[in-house]
Amino acid sequence: MSGPLIKTDEFYRDWIQEACARFRQSQIRAAVKVNDELLRFYWSLGRDISSLRLDANRGSDFYRTLSRDIRELLPGVRSFSPSNLKYMRYFYEMYPEALNRRQTIEQGGSRRRLADDLKTTANSRQFSEESWRVGNRQQLADDLKKSGNRQRLVDDLGDEVIFYIPWGHHMLLLGKCKGEPDKALFYVKKTLENNWSRAVLAHFLETDLYARQGKAVSNFALTLPAPQSDLAQAITKDPYCFDFLTIREKYDEKELKDAMMANAEKFLLELGNGFALMGREVRLEIGETEKFVDLLFYNAKLHCYVVVEVKTTEFDSSYSGQLGTYVVAVNHQMKTELDNPTIGLLICKNMDRVEAQ
Repeated sequence: MSGPLIKTDEFYRDWIQEACARFRQSQIRAAVKVNDELLRFYWSLGRDISSLRLDANRGSDFYRTLSRDIRELLPGVRSFSPSNLKYMRYFYEMYPEALNRRQTIEQGGSRRRLADDLKTTANSRQFSEESWRVGNRQQLADDLKKSGNRQRLVDDLGDEVIFYIPWGHHMLLLGKCKGEPDKALFYVKKTLENNWSRAVLAHFLETDLYARQGKAVSNFALTLPAPQSDLAQAITKDPYCFDFLTIREKYDEKELKDAMMANAEKFLLELGNGFALMGREVRLEIGETEKFVDLLFYNAKLHCYVVVEVKTTEFDSSYSGQLGTYVVAVNHQMKTELDNPTIGLLICKNMDRVEAQ
């Protein structure tokens, strides 16, 4: 009979680190699951309040009364303030088809089910935004290995996508998008696709990304293959919002680009997901002359270079010719067989849309 297998100290250290990493992953997955279950309960409680018209039958103090009664049953739970209970109703009314099934509501059984759900919620630990962001990133990374398309994963969730982001994000959306479910779902999907924090979501709500997304004047449909033209158009905005820049009133192009680089994180956020900065004033040789691209990016979602030219004056037709020259040069000098055709974005102070088109 052979003796026990002797493991080295190095093997033991590697093993225990891997075991702890697996434990942490399990904790994060559990936290993400808690968020999902919690939001489904909030939706169902909002449905009960709305469909049974409980607030209409019990007067203006209904939410205070309900909050007090729940806290008497669950003294350690803080999720059921009067205002939070109102948000639960708004949550259901914003997305009434989120669960395409309707549980039968019985007069006596409804009370027992509500009590059971409340106990389950009380026993769940509070869910942090950071746990969600880490867990969401990890879960989507695992799923992406199977499908390869993050946006399709989000789209496949349908209306149930609302259960995959934290409640604090929903409170922002319910306040800013009341009566506009399509707009709210747009932001829900963007949050999940890009792992937005609540502060980032608030920024894009304030700058009305929903109205700006994909609205830039472009010739992508004529110059790019069909799938890429749709994706390229989707990453554009009109107008871009650079309110985070602090510069003098009569700034020049250098000052504007300096300010953009000084606020690189916010600038990339405004450009959109997947942009990586490759360089500023990137040198190109075109014939016998030297040209310099204002900003050169690579977009990981589109798998292509993106040339960005920045102008501080209104649009002029000569700008599009200059941009087109740079796009062709990057296609010839930098693009590989693995890259999609280069696209160009021109950012200027204003434009006549007819002239630009």
